[in-house]
Amino acid sequence: MNVNNIYELAESLTEHWSPQVIASVNDQYVKIAKIEGQLVWHTHEQEDEAFFIIKGEMYIEYENHIVNLKEGDFHVVPKGTPHNPVAVTSSCWIMLIESKSTLHTGEVQTKKTKSLQEQLSASEVKR
Repeated sequence: MNVNNIYELAESLTEHWSPQVIASVNDQYVKIAKIEGQLVWHTHEQEDEAFFIIKGEMYIEYENHIVNLKEGDFHVVPKGTPHNPVAVTSSCWIMLIESKSTLHTGEVQTKKTKSLQEQLSASEVKR
């Protein structure tokens, strides 16, 4: 049975917008990432996406409003909802909880998009 420190895991990340799987819980992955600037407008048609702010601040743009998130805040983006995550502080640290089927940027492909294999490759999945 493993015990991991979320701050140490996040500190070890070297690339922004590159989520890394740190655990598998039933049909969900727990991921951490450092973010800076904005990602891209995208939608996860069949999956909700949960954000927990470990360090820093970010906001999530929606078509008609913005949700501001500070350290310690938790927010769920409902499935089928177009959104764009944006870091307010440089190197904001986040935890994501997503279905194993969730594509990083939905159907949108950019230079920042990471495949599931890339998200799994840098870290051993903990159970």
